[in-house]
Amino acid sequence: MAMSLPLIVLQLVLAWLLGAAAMAASQALPGCENRCGNISIPYPFGTREGCYIGSQFLVTCNASNNSSKLFLTLSTIEVTDIFLWGELRISSWIGYDCYNAQGGPGDYFYPWMNLNRFPISNTQNKFTAVGCDTYAVVNGARGRKYTTGCLSLCDSIDNVINGSCSGIGCCQTSIPKEVRSFNITIQSYDNHRSVPFNPCSYAFVAEEAAYNFSSLDLANFQNREKLPVILDWSVGNETCDEARKNQTSYACKENSECYNFDNGPGYRCNCSEGYEGNPYLSNGCQDIDECMISSPCNMTCRNLPGTYNCSCPKGFEGDGSKYGSGCRQIPSKRLPLVNIALGISISMLVLLLGGSWLYWGFRHRKIIKLREKFFEQNGGIMLQQQLSKRDGSLQSSERHELVKSFEIFTEECLKKATNNYHESRILGQGGQGTVYKGILQDGTIVAIKKSKIGDKSQVVQFINEITTLSQINHTNVVKLLGCCLETQVPLLVYVFVTNGTLYDHLHTRSRSSASLTWENRLQIAIETAGVLSYLHSAADPPIIHRDIKSNNILLDENYTAKVSDFGASKLFPTDQTQLTTLVQGTLGYLDPEPEKERNLATYFVSSMKEDRLFEIVDEQVINEGKAEQLKEFAIVAKGCLEVKGDERPTMNEIAMELQGLKMVEKHQWVKDNNNLEETQSLLGELSVAYGDGGGTSISAAYDSMTNHVISPFDGGR
Repeated sequence: MAMSLPLIVLQLVLAWLLGAAAMAASQALPGCENRCGNISIPYPFGTREGCYIGSQFLVTCNASNNSSKLFLTLSTIEVTDIFLWGELRISSWIGYDCYNAQGGPGDYFYPWMNLNRFPISNTQNKFTAVGCDTYAVVNGARGRKYTTGCLSLCDSIDNVINGSCSGIGCCQTSIPKEVRSFNITIQSYDNHRSVPFNPCSYAFVAEEAAYNFSSLDLANFQNREKLPVILDWSVGNETCDEARKNQTSYACKENSECYNFDNGPGYRCNCSEGYEGNPYLSNGCQDIDECMISSPCNMTCRNLPGTYNCSCPKGFEGDGSKYGSGCRQIPSKRLPLVNIALGISISMLVLLLGGSWLYWGFRHRKIIKLREKFFEQNGGIMLQQQLSKRDGSLQSSERHELVKSFEIFTEECLKKATNNYHESRILGQGGQGTVYKGILQDGTIVAIKKSKIGDKSQVVQFINEITTLSQINHTNVVKLLGCCLETQVPLLVYVFVTNGTLYDHLHTRSRSSASLTWENRLQIAIETAGVLSYLHSAADPPIIHRDIKSNNILLDENYTAKVSDFGASKLFPTDQTQLTTLVQGTLGYLDPEPEKERNLATYFVSSMKEDRLFEIVDEQVINEGKAEQLKEFAIVAKGCLEVKGDERPTMNEIAMELQGLKMVEKHQWVKDNNNLEETQSLLGELSVAYGDGGGTSISAAYDSMTNHVISPFDGGR
């Protein structure tokens, strides 16, 4: 039994050492060399492409004569150590300038070093000169330009103090920040004639801790040729905050921290407290088991991710830590007081929980009543009745499709779907309200429109419109999936369309308008006109949108047009031949204003009159479309801008005209102006005034910024 405890401790230590060895071996990427001789090569460094984070982190391992040497990139700069905290150690030559006994020049060597990416550490290195008739200068032009140096003099070797570089036999000075190259120049005042014990001057940049001055160095520098230099390294060229924005290229992995580099651009990574390993590798930072390694607790130790917890057993008190109060046995006379305090605490807790339960119960009941009030106020009961009535008139298969296609959502469901309407879920905002991206419980992505406060007197009309719109199942209409009536203003739930709005593709810088070819644009116009014709003529009852603009035309991944936002729409009774409404919609997409520079429609019409059409058309459209085809298209558009309703074409006529244009484009025989007559025979005489389309619809005119004109129109123009 006496031998079992030491044996267990030995096994734990061996397990930890094996784990540490495995971690050291996994410092490189899988399949990459992790050592060169006795030098570890941790990622982001590597010996070949695919093993390093960037070309500046390439190292070369040369093995010869049973020895291996590691070099920086493809240079002759020898690397002796790489440290994950952002440093590496290299070897650098010692410079010298020697003279003979008569003061004549002898051997000399002025070293230099040019480092592309890694600056010399200004905190770990010093520039040092050794000699009794010596002054030396170090300068550089790569990175930060600088010149510095020091002076060292002495008359006798007896004046020299070992370990001191204060100017007697040895002098030192600091290296500035952001230095990536240096040149050393060594000079003498009297060519060492008066100091025969010191025939040479020496100078070098070296790790401060690696050199300790000795008077023996004055004779021949003890035959040393090189000394170590510490270089700093970092990843990237941006700060931590900038790097985090692009998680794909961000170098700091799990359980690590980012630190801005203070010796040039870039940043460094380090494992978080309680972790160790390589912060640049995925899962490279592993939890430290403090309980096994350092045994910090007095009694019970529990290892946790990144930390540990000390505790005391029952009958003891304290923090349980060896470095704190430890664990002390509780005197028996204190136990009754503890029990009393515990009883009072439990009683208070029960009262608190009971009060909280009552409060939340009343609050929940109040919320339920408020939701019921809003549901009735917004016409929920009427909507349920209409859906039930419609459900009863449908066949079994149709009823199943209806249940699938339209749903009355709860407020809680849509709150969860939008993360409580978080601003990061906003897809767009406009005059009718705000649209959010929502993810339903089954994973379906939807668009949820939260309207602005509306007119409560229009509830019946709103419910009628919802009922009608829910039945529309057209390829070019954004499908209405359902609504929520438990809120102060109703919420509408639509199918989510992935490719943004037509406005985004035409005007937003983040999207390239070049993605919309002339063929795309023509097809979008055809589809939009076609669906409006369907709404005007085929829907029962007919629906007039009244706010068609590029913001309300969505595009899917195939650039198929989807008309949305029926907030300004009106249902048109089938037994009414004429209806007068006040114009609604967005300025710039309705009847023109007087000033050209403030209204695109006016500018377009005036350009057509002055035969300047191709001066205002997108250059891409001119390059891709045919001139005659563009002119015919413009004539159709101009017809839509007529002030009087009976002079405007119906949507059915527009759809047919545009489809005719597309058919002409697809036929190879329409290539030049010689076929204009055939083209016109397909399209009809586009320049004549449009007559009554025979249908019934609604439209309006807008003749200025401030004056509304109420006019009746026929034909769904």
